[in-house]
Amino acid sequence: MKAKLLLVFGLVVGYVLGARAGRERYDALATRARGAWRNPRVVRARSDAARYAKQQAPVIRARAEAVAKAAPGAIAEGAKVTATAARDVADKTVTATKSATDKTVTAAKGAADKTVTAAKGAADKTVTAAKGAADKTVTAAKGAADKASTAARRTADRGVKAAAQTASKVGEARDQALANLDDIGDLDDDDSR
Repeated sequence: MKAKLLLVFGLVVGYVLGARAGRERYDALATRARGAWRNPRVVRARSDAARYAKQQAPVIRARAEAVAKAAPGAIAEGAKVTATAARDVADKTVTATKSATDKTVTAAKGAADKTVTAAKGAADKTVTAAKGAADKTVTAAKGAADKASTAARRTADRGVKAAAQTASKVGEARDQALANLDDIGDLDDDDSR
């Protein structure tokens, strides 16, 4: 999947850099990307994933309370497990969110299925967590997902902006090189006379 995304990104950058009207092409591509992000299917897939995570929080909490009552000495160990699970959940949430966003642009249903599967797997891994640690895990996972989503959007915006600037500079350099070749051609014509 990453290889395909890199290939598509490379093709887009090459197209924009090679196009004479690079800025207009960039604007059209950026408009399409923003439109895909706001697509009702994409929005629905993101909200479905968030809703599922919210629905699973009480179940996780109840299971964590049961574990905490059954094994008082395991609370400290449970907190360690929960911290590890929180990192895993945060990593998987970031991965699942990015995957869902990318795939929803081309296939909303497939992205929604994979997001639900990832959310279920993350919810199952946090079952052994203690009550207090589970609350902190949910908060940490939400914060990490929000930060990752924000960082991904910022990174994408920077990449698009950098590509546009590079395309503009390459176009200017190409035009200057063509002008220099024309000047050299004019000098050759003058020398042959």
